[in-house]
Amino acid sequence: MEQDFYRIKRLPPYVFAEVNAMKARARAAGEDIVDFGMGNPDSATPQHIVDKLTETVQNPKTHRYSNSRGIPGLRRAVSAYYARRFNVDIDPETETIVTLGSKEGLANLASAISSPGDVMLVPNPSYPIHPFGFIIAGAVVRNIPITPDAECIAALDRAVQHSVPKPTAIILNYPNNPTAELATLDFYGQVVDFCKHHGIWVLSDLAYAEIFFDDNPPPSILEVPGARDIAVEFTSMSKTYSMPGWRIGFASGNKHLVAALARVKSYLDYGAFTPIQVAATAALNGPQDCVDEVRALYKERRDVLISGLEAAGWQVPPPPATMFAWAPIPPAFAHLGSIEFAKLLLREAQVAVSPGLGFGEHGDDHVRIALVENLHRTRQALRNIKAFLGRYDKVIEDLERHRAVGG
Repeated sequence: MEQDFYRIKRLPPYVFAEVNAMKARARAAGEDIVDFGMGNPDSATPQHIVDKLTETVQNPKTHRYSNSRGIPGLRRAVSAYYARRFNVDIDPETETIVTLGSKEGLANLASAISSPGDVMLVPNPSYPIHPFGFIIAGAVVRNIPITPDAECIAALDRAVQHSVPKPTAIILNYPNNPTAELATLDFYGQVVDFCKHHGIWVLSDLAYAEIFFDDNPPPSILEVPGARDIAVEFTSMSKTYSMPGWRIGFASGNKHLVAALARVKSYLDYGAFTPIQVAATAALNGPQDCVDEVRALYKERRDVLISGLEAAGWQVPPPPATMFAWAPIPPAFAHLGSIEFAKLLLREAQVAVSPGLGFGEHGDDHVRIALVENLHRTRQALRNIKAFLGRYDKVIEDLERHRAVGG
């Protein structure tokens, strides 16, 4: 029996699927593809974290069901992290919860606070779970600008005036994926003031808090006085400690939002595997040299990539944070859009990137380049891109001829 399910109908076809299929076919044909597509850290998890996992898993008692809120020691470690990094006191009992990565936490909190037809404010372009977590829950998404400035605040005001019903929540994500935008504490303060006045919840995604490249660490919205009245913040072990497959993240802040997430999670899971939580505790409480090393690694890759692209004739702003470069499509190819340009780059230069359209319609004039290949592979990709851009007129001519024949 075939049936169109309501929530599935609201999900568009996966934008990355066509490029991913092309990539798989190219590799099956023996082509060497340099893959800057998925933001999947390639560095090994630091050894002392792995050692703690190995030690803990030897105890059969840790093989039992865990706690869906997270083990107490890990929640205390999150609280200690907020205290030393942001000078924010988090109650480990009522103001933080362990999630199966920040993505799961965002999706389950969206489910907890959304009713069909509720209006949620989400930047565009945006990491896909930000809008689609709400869409899956039946809510309606209204787009706001990604830039953390007066234009964004003005858009919030318009959204309140013209949305029926009034917006329930807003998503913030700085440092931003995919654009690498940074927000100031002053901007966060304006958002908190506005949302407190209008009774709007704030969901902040701070997954890239520790991947920054200057002397000013990104702030937390919870540093704003009174923010915990309306805000919850998601953080993650994935990028900071090169632990993406471990699936450990956190939600911290407003106790009512944390409790709502805990209530939903209590029906859905028993928490992450206890040895993973113990190892995550060791990561947060242990030496932080590994975080400095990860930051330095991404900065070196960023510098090589950006300077190499400039030498190839592709002007891309250097990202101040995250593990991504948000690259405007070169002018000669701008008419193609991000999917066709990504396919062309894959076919002609053997380099895979993420089409900007996958992050929202306002991203279609960009592609996202993830800093997940080593320097040797990055330089190989840069040589291929330079050769590709050097013959762009012939590439465009061949593409138009192929389209004419196909049409």
